[in-house]
Amino acid sequence: MSETNKPAYFLVAVSTRENLDLCIKYGLAGFPSGESGSWTFCEIQEGDFVSFLFGARAHNLYRVTKKEAIRNAERMPPWKPLEFKETGSVYSFPFRLHLEQIRSFVEPIIRTEFFYVAENLLLRGGYRKTHFQADQTTLQSVSEMGILNSEQPTNLVMPPYDTYALRFTQSKELIKKPEVFRFQETILQSALRRHLSIEANLELLLSKIPALDIKAESFEVLGEKALTQGHIDLMLKERTPKGISNKIPIEVKTKGATPEDVLQLCAYMDELLGEAPIGILIAADFGKKTTELALKSKVNLVRYALKANLKTAVTFKEIYEGLLLELVKPA
Repeated sequence: MSETNKPAYFLVAVSTRENLDLCIKYGLAGFPSGESGSWTFCEIQEGDFVSFLFGARAHNLYRVTKKEAIRNAERMPPWKPLEFKETGSVYSFPFRLHLEQIRSFVEPIIRTEFFYVAENLLLRGGYRKTHFQADQTTLQSVSEMGILNSEQPTNLVMPPYDTYALRFTQSKELIKKPEVFRFQETILQSALRRHLSIEANLELLLSKIPALDIKAESFEVLGEKALTQGHIDLMLKERTPKGISNKIPIEVKTKGATPEDVLQLCAYMDELLGEAPIGILIAADFGKKTTELALKSKVNLVRYALKANLKTAVTFKEIYEGLLLELVKPA
């Protein structure tokens, strides 16, 4: 179980019916050997819940019991390597989740219970992602769908194999896919979501923001959310809103933030129609113009730092456990 003790819920997109059948048969989810697969592997933790998304339908509810990244996955069952004819790229499935099936159902995502995810799909014009995080309201709803599962998955017979710790770096010389990937913004977003999902960390951040009278325990930290203005990197959302559903959009930049980032965040806040009391912009640094513009809006600037040395190859755990956040106060 994740140290947050508040499991998240994801819909995992599956590319073909054959792959879906294999996932269900063996109680496994597998993610491709590219950057999107490594990101998804970081996002979903042991103890989280997932459903498969295929053909505009959600399939079953599972709890993640184990994660592993395996070497030489192209030679390992149950999935065949995925080849893209346009680019000639071939992807295996080294990033794997072992799943315990909790409930059995096949439900269209046009149901109102899936609105949070369906809205993301509609605004994106399709899947185009390996996974979508849903909110706690959706998890509560799917926990009553279908029937309790009584069947056990088929045991997958595997030849001897080795596992490895997925790592990230800023050094081009150290990149060795699918074991070492470039550190990029999506990984920082995931690390921040994991860090802020620990209530004490979120409370510490919110307590430093002036005139913000909200408690961390009332909020959940969600991943990327699509709007007509673009995609919010992270969003704090009230778990059980009463009358007003307060939301706090968070924009994330691995390097320095610009005035355009402040304006983009303001556009997100405007689209949330008065239910976003503030916005938060997290970056490595802020220039004078960015700071001045933020002061004129309701955007709060937060500087991040990492204890992990990204000139070497470090694990995702080292990244999120070594995160340091500092509210930038007006001069």
